[in-house]
Amino acid sequence: MQSFRTELENPIVEKDILDLGRKIQMFKEGKIDDDKFRSLRLARGVYGQRQEGVQMIRIKLPYGKMTFDQWRRICTVSDEYSTGMMHFTTRQDIQIHYVSLDRTPELWAELEKDNVTLREACGNTVRNVTGSVTSGVDKAEPFDLTSHAHATFEYFLRNPICQEMGRKMKFSFSNTDEDTALAYMHDIGFIAKVKDGQRGFKVVVGGGLGAQPRMADVAYEFLPENMIIPLAESILRVFDRHGERNSRSKARMKFLLAKIGFEAFMELLEEERAALKSKVYEINTTTDAPELAYKIAEGNVEITDAKKHENWKATNVIEQKQEGLFGVFVRVPLGNITTTETRNLLDALEGYIGNDMRISINQGLFFRNIPEANLDYVYSVLAKFGYAEAGANSVVNITACPGTDTCNLAISDSTAITKVLEGVIESEFPELIKNNDILIKISGCMNSCGQHGVANIGFHGSSMRTKDKRVLPALQVLLGGGTIGDGEGRAADKVIKVPSKKGPDVLRYVLKDYAENATEGERFNDYYDRQGKIYFYDILKPLADITTLVETDFIDWGREEQFKTEIGVGECASVIVDLVGILFFESEEKLDNAQAAIEEKRYADAIYHTYSSQVNAAKGLLIDKGVKTNTQMSVIAGFDENYKEEFGGLVAEQILQINKNEPSLEFANKYLAEGKAFLEKAMTYRNAQNLKLA
Repeated sequence: MQSFRTELENPIVEKDILDLGRKIQMFKEGKIDDDKFRSLRLARGVYGQRQEGVQMIRIKLPYGKMTFDQWRRICTVSDEYSTGMMHFTTRQDIQIHYVSLDRTPELWAELEKDNVTLREACGNTVRNVTGSVTSGVDKAEPFDLTSHAHATFEYFLRNPICQEMGRKMKFSFSNTDEDTALAYMHDIGFIAKVKDGQRGFKVVVGGGLGAQPRMADVAYEFLPENMIIPLAESILRVFDRHGERNSRSKARMKFLLAKIGFEAFMELLEEERAALKSKVYEINTTTDAPELAYKIAEGNVEITDAKKHENWKATNVIEQKQEGLFGVFVRVPLGNITTTETRNLLDALEGYIGNDMRISINQGLFFRNIPEANLDYVYSVLAKFGYAEAGANSVVNITACPGTDTCNLAISDSTAITKVLEGVIESEFPELIKNNDILIKISGCMNSCGQHGVANIGFHGSSMRTKDKRVLPALQVLLGGGTIGDGEGRAADKVIKVPSKKGPDVLRYVLKDYAENATEGERFNDYYDRQGKIYFYDILKPLADITTLVETDFIDWGREEQFKTEIGVGECASVIVDLVGILFFESEEKLDNAQAAIEEKRYADAIYHTYSSQVNAAKGLLIDKGVKTNTQMSVIAGFDENYKEEFGGLVAEQILQINKNEPSLEFANKYLAEGKAFLEKAMTYRNAQNLKLA
């Protein structure tokens, strides 16, 4: 780890990486328990995968943007530390797999040489900030929101208010009312607006997918651009304090809103206003001009398949708002691309397209700032390496999570079947290659990483059991979900469960029925609504029959062995540790962080570190008494109730000064002194109790 000290220019990043190495060593020595270590490494982009002993690394790319240098750096890291395969995610990240835990700090340091981070790509943090890939070039957008998405990413990275929340938070930025970043399914979604000449955003909150999808509520029809980060800070502070912390299934913001109600939630946001680090936050939108293409293709490019070329231009190419420039969408099957294929593309395309490539939420790519004269050349390069398939945003391009290939939580395959389904459309319904109305999405389980919950036609992995107790892979079929626009969406209905091997027939039945019975121009969801869920259930019911199964039905797509319903093995062996001692240790670290923040004049950060330290210490002593709590507020209230005699019953009042004061030097010092005194008293009390028991 010492070799990184002189290679990284950013001391904050260097400290992060060295700290990860130190925590890995402490875990291996049994000084940090499994659950706590999992939280630590997840917040640093290190995620356990289905195969024991190796990790998935998630690389955080705000709004999916990469430069040529950054993508080459990721390729180098993938070759050295992984398998040379990269996976684009629905959150515009890149994942690489089969990485040794011990090598993750070194891997991170290599990425940072080109300003690429792992920090908070996983864990109970603000996840990657997603955004419309056409931001900055879309003719329909009121303004380019790239700066706003980037400022949000930077503001909350390493921000103490969102390092150890009950669960993750997801933000998105859509540049038009088309809502291509799917604001409605996010914890916080922003949609660009202009009102009376002022730039701002429509803001929706509390959306989410999973087993219980919820469409977001409208918080503001219009919020000025300099208020979006203060609002997000308020939301995170409320979620951190009031959100569920015991039951993961109830620990998302959508459940907090359902529990306390939207009006009460908005009132809590208002109570945070005084304590915010930033009452307003001006976003610098005078960014450097984009690096445009600097090479023009010379001579005629030979096009061997004119029809394929025309389909590609019709479905994958858009005209930008900048005169003479074009954007190109690229289909990447299953979001998987090798480092060799990537380097071939980069070497051939550098200079002919702009130095700004973005990963799309459907696991593809968007190239931008391409002169019209270069379009045929770009097509020829993509065709040469197998990436010139048409329909980048159509029904034929199916979104799928990795499923049982690598994910611990997946129940059945979602990748091999995707290839089969795409083949069905291409061979049997070729006319749909230009259909952008029907989107198909697949997940390996109900968690909806493949976003099946808002698909027009969705599938998620499951299982079925025969009368003789044999288990076979299955697919839950969902219909009727999708984007309405302007922050509105609709969750898909669960219609029927069928054996996985019947998945292609499900697609055939649904598409054939739609083609034969829809009225002219009738969109798929309108047709679904007109016919109704029972109609489609009846159509698909014969496919759910498990009385006529054959042996291959008990083998999942892409596998040779008999199917078993099992979640992947645990990531690491558990160890016996002192959980209360760990909480006290972390409390000390947080107070050290608070002191450092004061010295750097980051008073709001210092106050929040002090607050978190006190909550940790209080929780530690409640654990000693066997008291169960599920929110930070219940920790604070429970402490006074259970330790009234020992601590005087005033701890809650002390801790909850957090949102009653402006973040000044005076209050930060006072609050820190009180926090130190509380931790010292808590540790002294616990040591005395341990001596009594000895």
